[in-house]
Amino acid sequence: MRVAPHTGGLVDLTVVVPAYNEERRLRPTLDAIRDHLRADPDRWGEWELIVVDDGSTDRTAEVAAEAAADEPRIQLVRSVRNRGKGHALRQGVLASYGRRVLVTDADLATPIGELDRLDELLAADDDAGAAIGSRAHPDARIEVRQLAVREWLGRLGNRLIQRVAVDGISDTQCGFKLFDGERARAAFADSRLDGWGIDVEILRFFRRSGWPVTEVPVRWSHQPGSKVRPLDYGRVLLELARLRVARGGASGDGGEQGGVRGAVRRWGRRHRADLAVAGVFVLASFFLYKGLWADLDRGYLADAGSDQNQWEWFFAVTADNVTHLRNPLFTTIQNFPDGVNLMANTVMLGLSVPLTPVTLAFGPVVTWALVLTLGLAATAFTWYRLFARRLTSDPRAAALGAALAAFGPPMISHANAHPNFLVLFMIPVIIDRALRLCEPAAKNGTSEKNGKDGKDARDGKPRTVRDGVLLGLFATYQIFLGEEPLLLAVMGTLLFALSYAVVRRDVARAALGPLLRGVGVALLVCLPLVAFPLYWQFLGPQSYHSVLHGDSAGNSPLSFLEFSGRALLGDEATADALAMNRTEQNAFYGWPLISLALGIVVWLWRLAVVRALAFTAVAAALLSLGQRIRIPYTDVVFPGPWRALAHQPLFESVIESRVAMICAPALGALVALAVAHLVDARSVRAASAVRDAEGSPAGWRERVPRRHRLIGLGVVAVALLPIVPTPLPVRERPEVPRFFTEKMYRAYVTEGESVVPVPLPDPGSAEALHWQSSTRFGFSVPGGYFNGPWGENRMGIYGAPARYTSSMLRDVRYSGQAPVIDDRWRAQARFDLDFWKGGVVVLVPQPNDAALYETLEKLFQRPGKRTGGVWIWDLPPRR
Repeated sequence: MRVAPHTGGLVDLTVVVPAYNEERRLRPTLDAIRDHLRADPDRWGEWELIVVDDGSTDRTAEVAAEAAADEPRIQLVRSVRNRGKGHALRQGVLASYGRRVLVTDADLATPIGELDRLDELLAADDDAGAAIGSRAHPDARIEVRQLAVREWLGRLGNRLIQRVAVDGISDTQCGFKLFDGERARAAFADSRLDGWGIDVEILRFFRRSGWPVTEVPVRWSHQPGSKVRPLDYGRVLLELARLRVARGGASGDGGEQGGVRGAVRRWGRRHRADLAVAGVFVLASFFLYKGLWADLDRGYLADAGSDQNQWEWFFAVTADNVTHLRNPLFTTIQNFPDGVNLMANTVMLGLSVPLTPVTLAFGPVVTWALVLTLGLAATAFTWYRLFARRLTSDPRAAALGAALAAFGPPMISHANAHPNFLVLFMIPVIIDRALRLCEPAAKNGTSEKNGKDGKDARDGKPRTVRDGVLLGLFATYQIFLGEEPLLLAVMGTLLFALSYAVVRRDVARAALGPLLRGVGVALLVCLPLVAFPLYWQFLGPQSYHSVLHGDSAGNSPLSFLEFSGRALLGDEATADALAMNRTEQNAFYGWPLISLALGIVVWLWRLAVVRALAFTAVAAALLSLGQRIRIPYTDVVFPGPWRALAHQPLFESVIESRVAMICAPALGALVALAVAHLVDARSVRAASAVRDAEGSPAGWRERVPRRHRLIGLGVVAVALLPIVPTPLPVRERPEVPRFFTEKMYRAYVTEGESVVPVPLPDPGSAEALHWQSSTRFGFSVPGGYFNGPWGENRMGIYGAPARYTSSMLRDVRYSGQAPVIDDRWRAQARFDLDFWKGGVVVLVPQPNDAALYETLEKLFQRPGKRTGGVWIWDLPPRR
């Protein structure tokens, strides 16, 4: 309620003082304001002073009423209960009649005399919307300071609010602000926050309305008993977050729910294109994996080899380690007793750890399917966001380019078995953050961002520390998703940056300093976080130096012109002849797309970004040909450029044909640019390369004639249609024997012993890993499918080093011929089984199991025992 309401029209000035339990400090404050305004009646004219009692439990209202009795221009507005400073200010401003409105705290930490400085600024500019007191201004005078900790926390909170909500205003929370009256009433009528966050909400309203807000340095003194605490800055951020969700809601539950629905609708309208693109990518990803989702119990990706068993095992062993608080970087459940260095294997801790609840609740197969399906869609979406931000504002063009980058033939090949090369959603994020470091170089029109996004560089000064910290954190997370994809991404980014620098030396010179400083900050953040994991990877137990793949791991030049086995017009036989295996078809873009890319480069050659993308794609393609390049249909072989990198640290473990994966986003960016020009040249980002090499305006921005546009879009469709991926085939996986599902092995294996499958699991056949992961790791096995050391030089190999007995059983499995077994073989078998600490030998039904049974019967000189669907040979206790 309002006591003694104003009866006239507009007054010259209204002063609003919110008060909650301020009986001690309120009267001196009111007297000081009254005396200051009375002292110069010609300047202040008609004025009113509104005290808003925010449901005080002391004599605050009585004190205000007593002051009003002495000065009729003092008014009192009362609230039945305490609602917060925001609610009190809203009541007071909406009850005001002033042409200008001053809001000030009841403690008068900023003396009322500072009103003169704010008023002078508003009087000098008819268009000014607000003049706000600032304690952060270089000319401000802090006469009585807070405790150092409180002051530091306050600065930190103010900085956070500035970064999150009102960039460019250094002190949002100073309680001394002078507004244009009509604009203030409009802003407070639109406000919704009842707490400390209303200051930011009002300033954002002024910003959105285009009403200038100017900070004015003021005198300020910390007042004992102040109700403002450092943590209140955190509350402001929480209130702003709530406002983003509930904007538009009224008080009461029903109104707030309506506000949430309204906010969701408004957010949906603003991001309709993004939501549509994300939905299409998710549907496309589910379409590819529909066979796997149709039968999660028995479905197995047909072209996965042993990799699906391996990855399900990785997800399950991580969940098991997390659950039992064991070292997530090592395990002896596989390759018993030596164990496996999990950090030296791609277990994707960045996903396998947070998805532990899913793995425990639904099993590792569901985790495997989710990672593949949603990871592919997320990767496509982040490429879309990068292209939409950096290349074109047309969502259709950006989405098409992103689809090629994420669903291109190499990625679909890895979609069968290698989520670390499929789930690449952090790569575009890392690239974008690196580009942000270069943005101050773009003040003269060479920025890769438009004006809206350009707010990240204020006055040309890079936020190097913030962007460097984020880049370091993003890189750290990617290391725990996949190191080799990060290395390839760095290679591709360097190829692009170097080529772009050659074309645009002016941009390169301006960007080099901020970029190097930002990368330095990123390294300072990243290296301490990954130091121990990388130490464990390269120097810990079961670590290795490198994995060599021979001299023929490069792509054939023909593979770039052919279609992959999983492309719409692809042929498995043709693709198989040109690739290492079906999970390593790392090129296969097809001659139509290659031809289209050449045409785009010729058409848009004037664009620096097009020249840089072309160089990146060509250089990556050449590197992917390997150490020796053979001219198709001839015997001519000459050294390839990869030879210079093949034996360098890190690169020596890379399968060089994978470098061709860099071409996918480069080709996707070219397609996005071409489609953007065909649809509407104005949608091309002004930053991407809108100027030619001489820096003159790009004349090619003229709209393409309709007929040419339709022809161009048709050519793009024809070039992309042949490589559209088809659903990944699924086969039925073997059932897990009852010996394992019913835990019969417990009767034969004691602690410290292992189950010895016949033959031992290896990269060619790893069903034993599925027995483990599907039964919650009740037993360990020797051998396995992993990367580990071999020999004194710790050379990296796939699987465990072979032993005589494991090699002999493997030969029987594939030849179907039982060897002659004598005492030497029996002694060797006892030696190997003792090394493996075997408790029981298990033979499951499989091809050539009769020959395997005969071999085992001769080795142990006794028949096996049939139980739980398998043959077993119980081993005597080890001495």
